[in-house]
Amino acid sequence: MSCNYAEGLSKYDNKGILGVAEIFDAPELVEEKCEQLTKMMLASKHTVVHTGAGISTSAGIPDFRGPKGVWTLEEKGEKPAVNIAFDDAVPTRTHMALRSLVASGHVQYIVSQNIDGLHLRSGLSREHLSELHGNMFLEVCIKCRRQYVRNSPAPTVGKKVTGNICPATGTGRTCRGGKLIDNILDWEHDLPENDLQMAFMHSAMADLNICLGTTLQIVPSGDLPLKNLKHGGHLVICNLQPTKHDKKADLKISTFVDTVLEKVTKRLGVEIAEYSTAEDPTKRNSYIVQWNIDGMTVKTLEKRYDKTMKEKAKFKKLNSISSTELDRDEMKRNNKKLKREQLFNGEIEGGANATKRNE
Repeated sequence: MSCNYAEGLSKYDNKGILGVAEIFDAPELVEEKCEQLTKMMLASKHTVVHTGAGISTSAGIPDFRGPKGVWTLEEKGEKPAVNIAFDDAVPTRTHMALRSLVASGHVQYIVSQNIDGLHLRSGLSREHLSELHGNMFLEVCIKCRRQYVRNSPAPTVGKKVTGNICPATGTGRTCRGGKLIDNILDWEHDLPENDLQMAFMHSAMADLNICLGTTLQIVPSGDLPLKNLKHGGHLVICNLQPTKHDKKADLKISTFVDTVLEKVTKRLGVEIAEYSTAEDPTKRNSYIVQWNIDGMTVKTLEKRYDKTMKEKAKFKKLNSISSTELDRDEMKRNNKKLKREQLFNGEIEGGANATKRNE
């Protein structure tokens, strides 16, 4: 079952704040906020979406910190009543909407904390996705570092040996039979370097970062959506519970993420694709599909990132200079106004009262 995978990881006590009550915006307020979000997306040239466990709850996979989350119930000695197997879960309306928004050019990148593989199974391409905490449907070769898509969830978690051997063959460098391990991070593991680099650069470059179904408590993934703020970027949070970054958000929407994505895609004129097994890589032959972010992709984005950051810094500096000049002009106008008032009231030499005395 999907919530049991955490039992295979090492003990972790710092689970954050659990079981906080959910908040729901009134329906008319949701409409207003979705309209506002749509306008923000249309104005953005680079939009990044950050996804957490909350986008998969409608697929039957429980979250962790919600009122009925895995860790919340664990403290009470209970387990979630709804707990589907990873094999049986299918991408939600949010997963499919995000794939459609990427395809239509309204979203440029997705950063996910989820290990359920539903972004992969939606048909979203690897070039538009960072998976920071791993993926149940992947295995990694310990020698050549190739990642392979599986037909079913890996039998282990925490980067353990699965018992399979790397199938890399043919021309070029092969690993000569390296052992395969699962792709799920344990608590002490570092985040995958290429995924993290891509996530950081896209988040910092973004005009708009949108957070869906996450309380943003796990770092560093929970802090990535803030990386664009010092460059004048915007932050939107869609979550039923409060998050640690609500005060920094330009907009907070409190309702189901499926509802938000359906309303926004409709306003944008984007049709949400239906899930298709034909486009689900896990339904193809095992180990045929590789799921790597190659070094060239990272280097290409690094060049773009450097250029974009220089442009943003230059624009910010010009705006700062313009603001200073405006402040100076305003100060001059205020000083002139103050002098006129002082002259009229005889508060400075040469004023009306001084003229009277001379008479």
